[in-house]
Amino acid sequence: MATVKPKVDAVIVGMGWTGAIMAKELTDAGLRVVALERGPNRDTQPDFAYPRVVDELEGSIHRRYLQSLAKETVTIRHNPSGTAVPYRQIGSFKPGTGVGGAGSHWSGCHFRALPEDLRLRSNMVERYGAGFIPEDMTIADFPVSYEELEPHFDHFEYVCGTSGKAGVIGGKQVEGGNPFEGSRSRDYPLGPNPNYLGAELFYKAAREMGYHPYPIPASNASASYVNPYGCQMGPCNFCGFCSDYGCLNYSKASPNVCIMPVLRTRELFELRTESQVLKVNLDAGRTRATGVTYIDPQGNECEQPADIVLVCAFALYNVHLMLVSGIGTPYDPISGQGTVGRNYSYQNLNRINLFFDESMQANQFIGIGGGGTVFDDLNGNQLDNGAAGFVGGGVIWARQPGAGPIRGITTAPGVPSWGPGWKQGVRDALRHSFYYEVQGACMSYRTNCLDLDPTYKDAFGRPLLRMTFDWNANEIKASQYLVNKGLEMVKVLGPKAVKGDAKKEGDHYNTTSYQSTHTCGGAIMGADPKTSPLNRYLQSWDVPNVFVIGASAFPQNNGYNPTGMVGALAYWCARAIREQYLKQPGPLVQA
Repeated sequence: MATVKPKVDAVIVGMGWTGAIMAKELTDAGLRVVALERGPNRDTQPDFAYPRVVDELEGSIHRRYLQSLAKETVTIRHNPSGTAVPYRQIGSFKPGTGVGGAGSHWSGCHFRALPEDLRLRSNMVERYGAGFIPEDMTIADFPVSYEELEPHFDHFEYVCGTSGKAGVIGGKQVEGGNPFEGSRSRDYPLGPNPNYLGAELFYKAAREMGYHPYPIPASNASASYVNPYGCQMGPCNFCGFCSDYGCLNYSKASPNVCIMPVLRTRELFELRTESQVLKVNLDAGRTRATGVTYIDPQGNECEQPADIVLVCAFALYNVHLMLVSGIGTPYDPISGQGTVGRNYSYQNLNRINLFFDESMQANQFIGIGGGGTVFDDLNGNQLDNGAAGFVGGGVIWARQPGAGPIRGITTAPGVPSWGPGWKQGVRDALRHSFYYEVQGACMSYRTNCLDLDPTYKDAFGRPLLRMTFDWNANEIKASQYLVNKGLEMVKVLGPKAVKGDAKKEGDHYNTTSYQSTHTCGGAIMGADPKTSPLNRYLQSWDVPNVFVIGASAFPQNNGYNPTGMVGALAYWCARAIREQYLKQPGPLVQA
């Protein structure tokens, strides 16, 4: 029999960015909050302390800071007629675990969505007609506008100490920033980070092509900073250990650095780590959540009653928890009916490697996760999709998060994969090469979805989440178009060799190589309960005291990294709970 804990006002599942934001906002409102995190308690000291954290073998091979796939994973197949198999080794994406979640090992790239990204379907129809959208593409507008989210984009940037340069403030363009961005109320809290050599050359090449490069918005502090919560950050020292690692220097924004120091002192907040939530408990009518069931660190089954349940896990596991709890109707890709699991999407990531002679000292071993240079001339409404022949856009950027011998050194075309020739190729490339990334949007489709696997179970006896996903012709064409634009641009730099990795016709999604952790959709927000499990406030249509926060809410993914949007949506949801739901609990939008 489960041990029943004293009832609280709200229980939070997961303690990454969204969990930390919701805990801060709801304790501000006077609610008693319990947060349940499946992984260990982590903080800069001692978990990310030097020298242990800068260990490539432990961080990038043994995956110390990532989820254990032996306990909980997903199964993956390319289409509904295929057989899904478990994701046994970290490859394509990297779910986090422990306090901070994926927000502790991310790189730091911190974009806002473009205004047109939030009304993608309407924008495509207005520009090119409904027939331009492929029949099996299920893209949708977000049920919230850029103007509504702007204050929350702004606040999250100031919580994170984001370094960058505004391009449009109060409707007026500002030189040096992104001239195509949505209008913002003020500049970033910190100025841009210094450029590495590859970024300086990127500016040269992009400008010669007539593009408009600007500094990547980076939540890697360019100077000392104190955020609105009183949390302190130090300037980045370019150690090259952002991606896969927690920050040793209090320089990379994370829940651990930017929010947890406040929460840890609050009497209204209780954090329980090593606590695996199994399901959300529902009443007899299955229209109200009564709390959650979880396994505590000693292996005991416990119930945590609560008036509000906030699902704030990694995007895939938000969907999994909804499905195993029976919240909403599971999506069926054959009939197209149901909502939970619908519109799964990813990120269309590609790379261009440039190789030079010994006169070019690129020094890949230094780096900053989010720093560098990017342009939006092939993104949003700047791209003529009708001429390009695909839906969605993307960005090309110069970024150097750090590289090392264990993480891998990319060699030039023609270099053998082993032996003396490979060793020479590594020597030639280590300090004399760098790469530019081509990051494209990923649309949603009828058959790309999430459901419960009929065969495999996790360590707790629950069916694993099953992912059905593959690249579609639209994304393959976008990959080729954007990579070719990048290859054309870099010619002006005169590299001795170039290697591009555009997707080819017939290519399938490959789970073995890292592409991005930008898994999106499956528990999407929308205006219609027939096609979305969540309303515009991330509230379940079916169980109104359940809110599901994260990139799982995206109807499709745009060309940017999702974290900035995820944070803004979390603050948007929190304000709705504080200002509307607490005054009159129930549906915030009438179906």
